[in-house]
Amino acid sequence: MDTATHDLNTLFDQLGLASSDPDIEEFIHQHGGTLTDSMHLHQAPFWNESQARFLAEAVREDAEWAETVDTLSALLRH
Repeated sequence: MDTATHDLNTLFDQLGLASSDPDIEEFIHQHGGTLTDSMHLHQAPFWNESQARFLAEAVREDAEWAETVDTLSALLRH
């Protein structure tokens, strides 16, 4: 059983990004609104190849990260 935390802070750690609450808020402020309605989160231009692959796989495989990835996608669209 996977008991790891799958929240935004841990997702940002997984992506190799600064993961404090203020860092996440700044990331969302900086990149928010750059996704079009038809664009998947992993297609955003600000991810590197590894980050994009991780995000795509998390959603495609409906992994433990899928809900958190969806949350990040929603936050970046508002």
